[in-house]
Amino acid sequence: MAEASVSTEEAKVFSCDGDSLIGILHRPERPAKRAVVIVVGGGPQYRVGGHRQLVLWSRRLCDQGIAVLRFDYRGMGDSYGDFAGFENVDADIKAAIDYLFAEVAEVEEVVLWGECDASSAIIFYAWSDSRVKGAVLLNPWVHTPAGQAKAFIKHYYWHRLKDKAFWEKVISLQFDVFGSLKSFLANLKSSFANKTENVSAQVNSESTPIPRNLDIPSRMYIGFARFQAPIMLVMSGRDFVAREFDDLIASSQEWRDRMSHPEVVRYDIPDADHTFSTNEWRNAVVGWAETWLKSW
Repeated sequence: MAEASVSTEEAKVFSCDGDSLIGILHRPERPAKRAVVIVVGGGPQYRVGGHRQLVLWSRRLCDQGIAVLRFDYRGMGDSYGDFAGFENVDADIKAAIDYLFAEVAEVEEVVLWGECDASSAIIFYAWSDSRVKGAVLLNPWVHTPAGQAKAFIKHYYWHRLKDKAFWEKVISLQFDVFGSLKSFLANLKSSFANKTENVSAQVNSESTPIPRNLDIPSRMYIGFARFQAPIMLVMSGRDFVAREFDDLIASSQEWRDRMSHPEVVRYDIPDADHTFSTNEWRNAVVGWAETWLKSW
């Protein structure tokens, strides 16, 4: 992907509950009314690799007239404050949207964009802010020990049995039979450990926050059910995070109904890894987003 020029690209500082958050504002020459706020996910880490694509995507969207603010929430990257994790960043996302509205007068609504646990943070928040009119979610994080174990059993062990290299190791006695069997049984036990809680009663209680004591899948379902707005979902084929989310969707009719809603547009990239690490995959994601953002 070429790093195209943008109208302006400025480092910004804004406040969240007394702490300074750091963001980069990509401002086109003539901003559209619909802007994008990118929530950086993945916990504190370097800005290379998967995070570099956020720069490239922002510049590409800006070239299409879409203002983009990408920012670190508290405790992430250059931002100040204590790191509370993606489950506790509602105030940070609100502060970023407040700042974008104040800084770019043309903006009237926003789409939140996030990958992995940032997608989950977005769904926890989006329903509560009427300025949020859509969401781009890449490989959403719904991790539980049971969910991870099920995904591993379903998508890893089966593929291993079909792998020529696996059987070569078995024949040459290089395969740790007892260690692998122990790992499999541990995963099998974990896969039966938890069940998603019954949360139907929470869906329509929009005057109350999503209960923090629920597990992540339950909170995600409530967030999805309450956020009745366009969603663009992109899933990688070679990613256990994506498989765990797909397994969750397949686990109940309620999830299947929500994710088959006409406002949910889904794209799959079968060969892609978790962070869409090639130009081809990155271009596919942002190309779909450019079209989708102008389609409603």
